[in-house]
Amino acid sequence: MTGGGDPLAASAESTSEPEQLLFGGELTYDYGWGAHDGAWLKLGPRAMAGSLPKQVSVAVRLAREADARAFATVAVSEIARGVTQAVSLIAVNTLLVELLAPGDMTGRLRAALPSLVLVAVLAVIGSACRSASSAATGILEPKAQRVATERYLGLVARVELEAIEDDAFHKLMDSAQWGADSARRMVGYCTAVVTSAISLIAAAGVLTVLHPVLLPLLVLMALPSAWGSLTMARHRYISWHRFVQHVRAAKLISQLLINQQAAAEVRVHDAAPFLLTHFRQMVETSEREQTRLAWTGARTNLAADSTRGIATVATYGALGLLLWYGQMGLAVAGTAVLAIRSGAASITDLVLRVTDVQEEALFVADLEKLCEEAARRSIPVGGLDVPEDAHEIRFEKVTFTYPGADKPSLHGVDLVIPRGRTVALVGRNGSGKSTLVRLLSGSRLPDSGRVLWGGVSTAEADRAQVFDRVAMVAQDFFRWPFTARVNIGIGRSSAAMDDRSIEAAAVYAGADEVVRGLPRGLDSLLVRGYKGGQEISGGQWQKIGLARARHRDGAVLIVDEPTSALDPAAEQRVFDQIHRLAGSGQTTVLITHRLHSVRAADLIYVLDEGRVVEHGTFAELMDPAIGAGVFREMYELQARQFLDPSLPAQAAPVEAAPGKAAAAVPRDRLDGAEEVPHDRLT
Repeated sequence: MTGGGDPLAASAESTSEPEQLLFGGELTYDYGWGAHDGAWLKLGPRAMAGSLPKQVSVAVRLAREADARAFATVAVSEIARGVTQAVSLIAVNTLLVELLAPGDMTGRLRAALPSLVLVAVLAVIGSACRSASSAATGILEPKAQRVATERYLGLVARVELEAIEDDAFHKLMDSAQWGADSARRMVGYCTAVVTSAISLIAAAGVLTVLHPVLLPLLVLMALPSAWGSLTMARHRYISWHRFVQHVRAAKLISQLLINQQAAAEVRVHDAAPFLLTHFRQMVETSEREQTRLAWTGARTNLAADSTRGIATVATYGALGLLLWYGQMGLAVAGTAVLAIRSGAASITDLVLRVTDVQEEALFVADLEKLCEEAARRSIPVGGLDVPEDAHEIRFEKVTFTYPGADKPSLHGVDLVIPRGRTVALVGRNGSGKSTLVRLLSGSRLPDSGRVLWGGVSTAEADRAQVFDRVAMVAQDFFRWPFTARVNIGIGRSSAAMDDRSIEAAAVYAGADEVVRGLPRGLDSLLVRGYKGGQEISGGQWQKIGLARARHRDGAVLIVDEPTSALDPAAEQRVFDQIHRLAGSGQTTVLITHRLHSVRAADLIYVLDEGRVVEHGTFAELMDPAIGAGVFREMYELQARQFLDPSLPAQAAPVEAAPGKAAAAVPRDRLDGAEEVPHDRLT
């Protein structure tokens, strides 16, 4: 792409058909988080090498935290191993001097014997050190991975919801997930680096003693390999970052072909050929990128190996000249050859291991960046105490806009939720009902205005206390892939999940019938694909969700469309139980589109386009004397669906007095409004 070209046009041309059709645009990244602190994706080999000590220190810190004893074993073993190698080279030099000295062979062998024994003993010590280091490294690696994984998962689990919904934060999580694996591998690679470095230092020290000119030549042999390896590490890392979401998207397509929920539709709609075609095209894009990397690697390695070959010839040429001019004895030259060979092997291994460490360090750096961002965007710890018995929850001029949205979801909302009452929130889709309860529960904070729990603003409160006082069951609540016991008990996971408390919650929600129908009762697994896994219906899941909310026993129960998958009898039972809870002192906030279910609510708030447009009791909102309000209009529209179509519209029973509205429209004809076809009601 030339500097004068249109970036958007160029991007459109490079976007594959699957990217555009399935995902709405190009999936390769513009480096995103890489432009932040450290600018990893813009580093050259020199800067990358300079950053290595910092990243190695991260691996060292993780290893020490994981198992300090094993870490100390590795450190001591590798240092001891390096010392034995250095001493061994000196012993070999003494051995060669004795063997090449003038005199009879018997005398020379006798003189060389102590050096020979020392070399053998040092070899045994070095082998023992290597075995101890290998064993300790094997212990450290999985523990370091666990520590790194626990750290980032724990931090991510505490971030604000807006971070989880931020695609840039997700991009960072994509690469950071590899950071924990990289931390594990770095333990082994760092051990290898230490081993190679100590071996190189030992060889370099001996060469310096033998003749100072040999050391610079040995260093010269290392530079080309180091440049080539670090350059390719950078290329691979940049490529991975650009295509990480592309690879994830290809994996998503492949998983859809074997996904349990999608299986029926894949077959009925014959979607497999379509998905396979686009999977192939997505993978072909990745293959082209791998081909490009392979050619880049070939050119880089050719340049590095050629330069290193020249440096090797120069090193041995210098050694030959020193011998020719009598600057070095034959025994010393033999030792120098051994040291050069040992140093060259150490250089090769060191460069490879440093490259491995550098590549893994880049991902560990992403892990560190994620942890920093997660800590920065986490829900604050501590704050003002929330009253145990808050007499009300009050919204004062609350406005809230979702990131990237064009207009507020809530705008200047004022309302009061009294303690121990049932408060209903009704309105059209997108009116702000769900947003309001997110702010009520503390999972979101208002852009302006205040949400007060007994006079304490959620922005200043200890949010953990707010969460602890809330139980919630939503229409799309999460179905945990665990046993029925856990799916109920996770409502308050800190409490014991014993039969007594779990069964009591199940009975309350009507989920006891569901549990009795399972082959292993509460210990039945509620997910297919594992041994003994079961599948239950949407209505049965909703009862499990209600039992979960009951088990949590929060001071405020938020119920968002709780009965959408229930039959009329079960639905009425749920609403009766919700109203009984309010009678026992629990505050209940009910969101529902089934307006007949809010007749017993103590207070109804009607929302429209993020504003409270009406509020009052059911009787007040249905009072004909106040005219046709929004709530009354919605109620009448919903009620007409269940009238005999031969009756005139004006005969709708909701025109009757408010006190008779419920009797005029039979409850059993309102319940299950969205499940019963019209022709079965006529």
